[in-house]
Amino acid sequence: MRYRKLTASGDYSFGHKTNDFFVNVPAAVAQAIQTALRLIQGEWFLDNTVGVPYFTQVLGYNTQSLYDNVIKQAILSVQGVVAPLVSYSSSLNPTTRFLRITVTVNTAFSGQTVTVTTGISFQGGYGVGGYGAQQGYGL
Repeated sequence: MRYRKLTASGDYSFGHKTNDFFVNVPAAVAQAIQTALRLIQGEWFLDNTVGVPYFTQVLGYNTQSLYDNVIKQAILSVQGVVAPLVSYSSSLNPTTRFLRITVTVNTAFSGQTVTVTTGISFQGGYGVGGYGAQQGYGL
């Protein structure tokens, strides 16, 4: 598995030749998980079927049991992740509309585990605006 490293600001890393890539290491899986969880379904213009369906299956009132399964499936579909998940937790702050996910997975690289903590912010956008939140809809 070869995965281009990201900079601290989330851009692709360039200019360091082979040092710009993770190759067959758990860090590649960790970054692939973060990237997969941050891709919203319909966001990538070349294939709008890839990504996590946040707007259709995650956002909404009292949906934690549903969105945890959707997110777990997205994690399990990442290259280099070996099922089952070692641990998984999520916490949603409905006031700030911030979803924090922490997951530990076994990797395809000598069975080493990797823990990833990432967050997704749902500020603005379909179904998560101020009006919906005031009425008890959205997040």
